[in-house]
Amino acid sequence: MRSIHQITGADAASFLQGLVTNDVAKARDGLVYAAMLTPQGKYLADFFVFERGGILHLDADAGVAPGLVQRLNMYRLRADVQISETDLTLRRGTGPAPEGALADPRHPDLGWRLYGSEAGDDGTDWDALRVAHCIPETGIELTPDTFILEAGFGRLNGVDFRKGCYVGQEVTARMKHKTELRKGLATVSVEGDAEPGTPITAEGKPVGTLHTRAGGRAIAYLRFDRASGPMEAEGARVLRQEGAAEA
Repeated sequence: MRSIHQITGADAASFLQGLVTNDVAKARDGLVYAAMLTPQGKYLADFFVFERGGILHLDADAGVAPGLVQRLNMYRLRADVQISETDLTLRRGTGPAPEGALADPRHPDLGWRLYGSEAGDDGTDWDALRVAHCIPETGIELTPDTFILEAGFGRLNGVDFRKGCYVGQEVTARMKHKTELRKGLATVSVEGDAEPGTPITAEGKPVGTLHTRAGGRAIAYLRFDRASGPMEAEGARVLRQEGAAEA
């Protein structure tokens, strides 16, 4: 389920701009995918930002929305900003987009999102789509110990490296300027029975964790230096897919 809030007040745009990973000015032209981080650069919440009637709205998973709003209010101080929940609901799909729908900015295959009075989707297998394109989900691949670049936010249009300061920006920028990430999400093939959350090993050494699975493929969090060959997850054979989407 999703929870959709509006941010009003004279300082709404500048307030949000100084806190989140993406450029909220882009919301005038469509959906913006962004995250709120801790000062140490770790994930707190991910969400979409859109503008309607000149008012900014946040579309977040209902499980993280209360904590997100609490954190935003903590930073509000004397700013002229009010945050309130709306009665908008979400429809989404991958077929022909209805009038007023907004394209999902993370990947073209994720289709559209429509905010109004009706909720639901068109029956798309969202887990299969996410696995195919290595797209993390709130509360599954995206957890409080996540660094967003390891979760692929650069590839998913979830961070703007030119917008200036935001909470956690310094750590994120340092990770961006490394030669390469040592850990992150990747799409893997899985042969055998292995549930999400199963540890992955290679030659007896820990490599990572299996997350969302769809058929014979899954999203996994891996140590890339140990993931170049066959791996195991409780007896299942795991193999990093060459050329597949990853952080």
